[in-house]
Amino acid sequence: IATASVAREAAMEEPLAVLLPGEAEILVRELKSFPLRAVGDHGWFRQHEYIEKLNMQALLSASAGHEQLLTELLVNYAKIPTLVEELITVEIWKQKIFPILCRLKDFKPKSTFPIYLVLHHEASIINLLETVFFHKEICDSAEDTILDLIDYSHRKLTLLAAQTACGKIPNQKKLHPEDLQNASSMQELKKQAEIMEYDISLKALSVLRFITDQIESLPVSAVTRMLNTHNFPCLLVQLVEHCPWSCYEEGKLKKYENGAWYVVPPEDHIKMTKLDGQVWIALYNLILSAECQRKYNLDNFNKSQLLKVGGLKNRQTGYAFCSLHLLLNT
Repeated sequence: IATASVAREAAMEEPLAVLLPGEAEILVRELKSFPLRAVGDHGWFRQHEYIEKLNMQALLSASAGHEQLLTELLVNYAKIPTLVEELITVEIWKQKIFPILCRLKDFKPKSTFPIYLVLHHEASIINLLETVFFHKEICDSAEDTILDLIDYSHRKLTLLAAQTACGKIPNQKKLHPEDLQNASSMQELKKQAEIMEYDISLKALSVLRFITDQIESLPVSAVTRMLNTHNFPCLLVQLVEHCPWSCYEEGKLKKYENGAWYVVPPEDHIKMTKLDGQVWIALYNLILSAECQRKYNLDNFNKSQLLKVGGLKNRQTGYAFCSLHLLLNT
């Protein structure tokens, strides 16, 4: 009986696994960059399956606090640059190829599910990066592609801020794969892509925050790209101001978290969500670190934009606001 009890306790301590360690190593080792013309071919779909499995394993491992193995594999086999390259490639496909397919009147596939998988590929990669970029060694292993990832995050967050300012927040119900089996669903797939883009942008925000956590060890070019080329501090202020993950519907406050919208009880209206926290932490890292204070051009325009956070102090208070206020008034 004692032996069975110990066995049960040991089983409970072991994290759930989609992949065995050897299987995870094989999948990581096999990852490679595909050219744009190869997107959607047999080898590309096989790699998409690999990334889906690695993504699920990363989520399970992170929830159990045992993500060290996958992190080490991605670093040792230098696969973070590969994942970033794949992310950019599928983003280009979505921007350049997918709109053409939607406009073709004689394009009537028997099923749009393969196209859905291509669209979902970007979400899978950014979700995997979000899970592992918490670790400093992952950020360091990105090498030069950290600049590409910063540029990618800027594109996503700029679009997110612009859409929110125009009142375009996607809160429709997501489609399921079985809804994509008929030839008339291309327009529905286009709507699904727009909803997916919203999720991807929020994942990009988390990745950016994790990058800013390593601000002291980033290359000078990466810090310059964030502060001066893209002016991320002002962009983050726009996200704080417009709050894309929050909206009012029929007089009720709704917030977006963990892939779904939910109604916020009145007593929780002033509570910060995880996404609120990601913005504030990134803003704190970019403005209040000694390295950034030396490099950021705090001119009158930038100061006026950053001072906008003062109007939100009653809703989202904290040390970050107090520190920003002191800095901007010196």
